[in-house]
Amino acid sequence: IMSTGDGSYDYFQFVQQWPPTNCRVRTKCSNPRPLQYFTIHGLWPSNYSNPKMPSNCIGSQFNESRVYPYLRPKLKISWPDVESGNDTKFWEGEWNKHGTCSERILNQMQYFQRSQAMWRSHNISEILKNASIVPHPTQTWTYSDIVSPIKTATKRTPLLRCKYDKKTQLLHEVVFCYGYKALKHIDCNRTAGCRNQQAISFQ
Repeated sequence: IMSTGDGSYDYFQFVQQWPPTNCRVRTKCSNPRPLQYFTIHGLWPSNYSNPKMPSNCIGSQFNESRVYPYLRPKLKISWPDVESGNDTKFWEGEWNKHGTCSERILNQMQYFQRSQAMWRSHNISEILKNASIVPHPTQTWTYSDIVSPIKTATKRTPLLRCKYDKKTQLLHEVVFCYGYKALKHIDCNRTAGCRNQQAISFQ
């Protein structure tokens, strides 16, 4: 079994989250009104063969000065810490856990630049809204209802991840997959995601 720390990976998962689901299921969020758009959770080097992704690889630890000053206000919008409100600490955790594993391809500056560019390339909230999928307390959708408009807009298959609140399956994350160099948007070959057969709620 490969060590999780040797930094070998096949592709990237670019993970965006829906803050209201975080705040409902995980913890109380510092902001009582969570953001109503998809924000970055992270850019995760991943393997096809091993569902356990490499993490905490040997590499340079987070250095805030390597997040360009011009990028910081942008990341505060695209990549905020929706739970505790400590954005820099969130970026540090994501870099140290995931970014170190692809450092030979993306140094720290590039890691945050690429993530910002990926976030800007497709606005998931808008794509869903254009397909009349908007947060609703009772309406539900199927897995393919949500995937289809994203696939049409991006020409690639995303992966959806859900969280449970009692018996309700809530849309939590939308994952885009990118090739080894984090440049080419590719199909996500579906591993674990939301349960296909069960209705998905988006609140």
